[in-house]
Amino acid sequence: MQLVIISGRSGSGKSIALQALEDLGFYAIDNLPAMLLDALIDELQQGEAKRTSIAVSIDARNLPAALKRFPSLLEDIRARGIQCQVVYLTADVKVLLERYSATRRRHPLTRDSEMTLAEAIDSEETALSRIHDIADLVIDTSQLSVHDLRGRIAEQVAHHSSGQLMLTFESFGFKRGVPLDADMVFDARCLPNPYWDPRLRKFNGRDREIIEFLEDYPDVTALANDIRDWLERWLPAYLASNRSYLTVAIGCTGGQHRSVYLTEHLARHFSSHYRVRLRHRELGIHTAVEDDADAPA
Repeated sequence: MQLVIISGRSGSGKSIALQALEDLGFYAIDNLPAMLLDALIDELQQGEAKRTSIAVSIDARNLPAALKRFPSLLEDIRARGIQCQVVYLTADVKVLLERYSATRRRHPLTRDSEMTLAEAIDSEETALSRIHDIADLVIDTSQLSVHDLRGRIAEQVAHHSSGQLMLTFESFGFKRGVPLDADMVFDARCLPNPYWDPRLRKFNGRDREIIEFLEDYPDVTALANDIRDWLERWLPAYLASNRSYLTVAIGCTGGQHRSVYLTEHLARHFSSHYRVRLRHRELGIHTAVEDDADAPA
């Protein structure tokens, strides 16, 4: 049996994620009380309506005691041999405020209290902190469209393969903040910046002009090799600890040149050993990387 637990901040896309899984054949239940997980599994394993793929949404409307006990509940479920994934959706507070303003919906925690929307968002994050801390996959939906989120769920959750690591390389600009779902972050702002050459400013790190500019500097090659060597040393340890997803984020000032070049370079290198996704946050590019034996390492 495969069990997917969707949790996270209200307004971050939990309903969309659950609907995506339902469309892919999962038996989906919204806002399940956490204490009923065991009973649900028993019914769907042994009852007349047997299911092999289940998706449930657990949010801050649960009783506080149930949310505190969630880690131990999850351990008990996995001890029964259930393949279980916890997916936590989040988004920047400013984005959440804008979404609620646009839809004019009330936050679930403001319905029976005098909390402001901002206070409810903060209280919800605190209430769900135990789930966030043990999540197998954290997805920041701040910059994702509905289509993008459904695609991420279909690829990273529904097609999850135990024992195979999905490695995502993401470029970003520090001026817009570090990606919330990054597992590790490398800073490329120490490298020469093509932005200061007016002839190069319009290009990005995927263009030949920027590639040639950066590859003229030994420090660029040295940093790329250092990150590569560090990842090669430690990725097997992450895999051995049952990590299925890992996001490596590389940032520069604007997320257009240096970080884009490095993520492209590293994604090509690691695509021969892992399933690799490539995301350029500031360019709006999300794609899979296929192994290319002829590509430069």
